[in-house]
Amino acid sequence: MTCAVAVILARGLGTRMRAPGAALDARAAAIADTGVKALIPIGRPFLDHVLHDLAEAGVREAVLVIGPEHHDLRTYYGALPTTRLRVVFAVQQQPRGTADAVMAARDAVAGRPFLVLNSDNLYPAAALRPLAALAGPGLVGFRRSGLLAGNIPAERVARFAAISTATDGTLARIVEKPAEAELAALGADPLLSMNCWAFDERIFAACAATPPSPRGELELPDAVLRSMRAGVTYHVIERGEAVLDLSSRDDIAAVRAALAGHAVHL
Repeated sequence: MTCAVAVILARGLGTRMRAPGAALDARAAAIADTGVKALIPIGRPFLDHVLHDLAEAGVREAVLVIGPEHHDLRTYYGALPTTRLRVVFAVQQQPRGTADAVMAARDAVAGRPFLVLNSDNLYPAAALRPLAALAGPGLVGFRRSGLLAGNIPAERVARFAAISTATDGTLARIVEKPAEAELAALGADPLLSMNCWAFDERIFAACAATPPSPRGELELPDAVLRSMRAGVTYHVIERGEAVLDLSSRDDIAAVRAALAGHAVHL
């Protein structure tokens, strides 16, 4: 089931990025005010770095899930010359949650297995490569210790979904915003989800049947659990690397420092 296509969730409202925070240069501030985190300048737009690591992992097509109002994203990536991967677009009309965003990409993936990842996280190619090479659905479970070695504050890491695995290395349970006791039960260095998945077309039926969460959104983890009840198994790839997170203005300086000199080849 090698995945040569990735769906990148870029439809978010960018509420945290638009909120007051660290002082920025004029260009970065203007983009942050729009909430479009993918275009925040980190040498070049942040999403360029994400696409580079996908290309390094063997992905040859990226589907950007955007809103109808995201003209700057469409203009930039519609004109960007690339040789290693093709960029196409899928439109999520309303920001109704991550499961709905995946549904928006159904026609674009056209029955192929595919990755799903956030547009505001830079996942290492070393983690993406084995995920793309899986023979079936799966996800990357990042060790808490590795995430804490990056730019993500401990209080933010504590809110990430926790993963428990079965003895065969498949996903047994995923717990959104786990309580301290739930995390402790998973050991000193639990696996956490950073929304980095490999799917086949069975996820679409689960997304379509998933009801709104208490937040009023269609959540991808809920769709995953629904698909598991229908017999889909997910292999968990354990990784210890850091993931760069570009959620707010306060993250920009650290991400720029981490990616200084990072060459992008698309």
